[in-house]
Amino acid sequence: MTDTRQVVVVTGGTRGVGAGIARGFLAAGARVVVCARRAPDRPVEAAGAAAEFRPLDLRDARAVQVFFREVAADHGRVDALVNNAGGTPFGLLADTAPARQAKVVELNLLAPLYASLAAYDVLRAQESGGSITMIGSVSGTRPSPGSGAYGAAKAGLENLARTMAVEWAPAVRVNTVVLGLARTESAPLHYGDEEGVARVARTVPLGRLADPSDVADACVFLASDRARYISGAALHLHGGGERPAFLDAASVNH
Repeated sequence: MTDTRQVVVVTGGTRGVGAGIARGFLAAGARVVVCARRAPDRPVEAAGAAAEFRPLDLRDARAVQVFFREVAADHGRVDALVNNAGGTPFGLLADTAPARQAKVVELNLLAPLYASLAAYDVLRAQESGGSITMIGSVSGTRPSPGSGAYGAAKAGLENLARTMAVEWAPAVRVNTVVLGLARTESAPLHYGDEEGVARVARTVPLGRLADPSDVADACVFLASDRARYISGAALHLHGGGERPAFLDAASVNH
């Protein structure tokens, strides 16, 4: 019997938000392939199923092309790609070597471009087409001190998605999830101890950081038939945004 479940690729799907996205698709019944340079410490599992791990350096455009051809050959097709891999260490622009900043741009903008191009070659050949979802960041919508190259790359990624949505329609839908502050195993590196995380969470109007499952729900929706007329969109997943600093600085009660 032919397996009719969706085949979904999640880049950087071995930990953090990426693993949460992979678990969301597994829970929805999809066959999930996750890729990263290193294997996860433990399998990414949900609903009695496990994601398939394949090693891949997303910065190697040729290797990325081979990866998608092999996934399509082994599973019969690819239905959705979630470009989640990315990130950056903290570093002020003037204190960081240009080569390091270039690597941040490479990982957060060029790597998703390579993956999207390789996935498009597979998706456009299928009668059912498919979808691509970029995991963006609020860092690309406002100044991003300490992560300037990252913010610039994420801004470019959202623009790239809108262009792909026009060029690749109607076969392939392309959208962006613009993610705000999220709680993962690396949250203490960014926000400090539990009290620090709690203080940061209180700055979010909904009163908490995003959980990886929140991101997963958005990605599953955008890849589903219920989002069949959504393309070129940016879904802001930030709990209401960030409270403007001037409100706390002003002497008037708000």
